[in-house]
Amino acid sequence: MIIIPAIDIISGKVVRLTKGDYDQKTEYEDQPLLVAQAFEKAGLKRLHLVDLEGAKAQKPVNLAVLNSISTHTKLVVDFGGGVKSTEALASVFANGAQQVTAGSIAVKDKALVTQWIKAYGPKKIILGADVKDEQIAVHGWQERSEINLFDFLDEYCRLGVEEVICTDVGKDGMLQGPAFGLYERIQKAFPQLKLIASGGVSGKKDLEELKSMGLYGAIVGKAYYEGRITLKELLDI
Repeated sequence: MIIIPAIDIISGKVVRLTKGDYDQKTEYEDQPLLVAQAFEKAGLKRLHLVDLEGAKAQKPVNLAVLNSISTHTKLVVDFGGGVKSTEALASVFANGAQQVTAGSIAVKDKALVTQWIKAYGPKKIILGADVKDEQIAVHGWQERSEINLFDFLDEYCRLGVEEVICTDVGKDGMLQGPAFGLYERIQKAFPQLKLIASGGVSGKKDLEELKSMGLYGAIVGKAYYEGRITLKELLDI
């Protein structure tokens, strides 16, 4: 199982939200590049970089952070947050992202994301499925749509999407364990998907359980920043 550390950005700083609530923000580090370099030095290969301001503003805001990390590390960076147009997508790739996570836009404009998958290939576009009670959440988790998660996944599987990051918003930042049951149901319904768990990881035990379930990957954020799991433990999973 691939371990993917997360760096969430507001005002150029590393932060974490609780349940996607911008009013429940904790700042951890002023220099995201130093955090990314620590991940790389430890031996991790990928990075999930989230522009929280971009998600709210509907356009990427922290491209300078992306460029800095992409220039000064060899991490494979997937970027999410505010990518709502082909121009924004191109600028994110131009600033060094190797993959882009399509979340709200995949809900709001399926035709556009279909174009992206055809133009860049399915390996470049990760589907972001943010979930509240098995309904898709959009706009930085501020709004719940009427779209069922499993219908959503089915549509994009048919379009050739290979990787999906699924976040149970109710678990995110709570350090109370991932949505194991939800991931089990997704795997059963879509065994071909490379499923990446996100939200709720509280420590090594959770990651070991996700691995035993056969998940492709897991994103780790708050558990690392709060000292619940070390870089060495991440590499030992």
